Amino acid sequence: MDAAPRIVDPRPRPDDADETSLRPRRLAEFIGQPRLKENLSIAIEAAKGRAEPLDHILLYGPPGLGKTTLSFVCANEMDAPVRATSGPAIERPGDLAAILTNLEPGGILFIDEIHRLSRVVEEILYPAMEDFTLDLIIGKGPSARTMRLPLPRFTLIGATTRAGLVSAPLRDRFGMHCYFDFYPPEELATIVARSASILGVPTTSDGAMAIARRARGTPRVANRLLRRCRDYAQVRADGRVHAGTVDPTMAMLNIDELGLDEFDRRYLRAIATSYDGGPVGIETLAAALGEERDTIEDLSEPYLLQLGFLQRTPRGRCITRSGCEHIGEAFRSRPDDPRFQGTLFS
Repeated sequence: MDAAPRIVDPRPRPDDADETSLRPRRLAEFIGQPRLKENLSIAIEAAKGRAEPLDHILLYGPPGLGKTTLSFVCANEMDAPVRATSGPAIERPGDLAAILTNLEPGGILFIDEIHRLSRVVEEILYPAMEDFTLDLIIGKGPSARTMRLPLPRFTLIGATTRAGLVSAPLRDRFGMHCYFDFYPPEELATIVARSASILGVPTTSDGAMAIARRARGTPRVANRLLRRCRDYAQVRADGRVHAGTVDPTMAMLNIDELGLDEFDRRYLRAIATSYDGGPVGIETLAAALGEERDTIEDLSEPYLLQLGFLQRTPRGRCITRSGCEHIGEAFRSRPDDPRFQGTLFS
């Protein structure tokens, strides 16, 4: 049986119906990621000046940070048509061939979860990205022959949460590699205020910041929390989102002041108490918590690592002193093993 969905899960959910209307359309509207935006703005202006398509772009980083949004922003800035698909949806080489041959000159092909492309499909992409040609094999056996079809010049934008799983030959064919980092609370507060304005929700600056501090550095989570605060303010308060309505909303959702939910705290407490602070293997933790390993690695650990509550070592996961303090557990170092001093329970 699937676990109940977590509101701090940065992956898209069916109840994120308003997300599309909240997405910026132009680079000037896109908040945060200043270095990435600067690099892209130069590339876009240069490509438009030469009347050429953009170079191929690989976007990577944790989910919910704006990779899909930025790909459509690039299409809008280039005034180019965009075709969107995902790695799992392209099952056979013929599927990709049909997409590539129907692209318009200067168009953009966006492939989400590009690390999940099969190797056979990837082979079709290599000449398409480099030479804008499509190599097809017609027939079988001794009578088989190769046909090379020209393709219109296009831009491939690939998005992935796991850049390490993108094969080296494919990764090397992208001209630009853009990493998305977690957003600081100040930028998230600006995003919350902008979303509140679009949704027509009266929101104060302290309310936006209170949401931003709990959004785990992720705009998608911030917008989701804003909608829950809007509901609470409408039913239990005067309809305005401010600190006085955000705090009780977060208490009802069991989200603390740093954005950790009950699963995050159970995860840290398991390391601290059940496994003496670590190191403990991820498979052991997944079994103890009844959760998939990939879910823990993708959804919980990146934020806990950023907060400094968790350490990954070759021997397993360890809780830090600040992590212990946050969950109210005493921290004790191991004097008998200097490799773990200052990072583990004894």
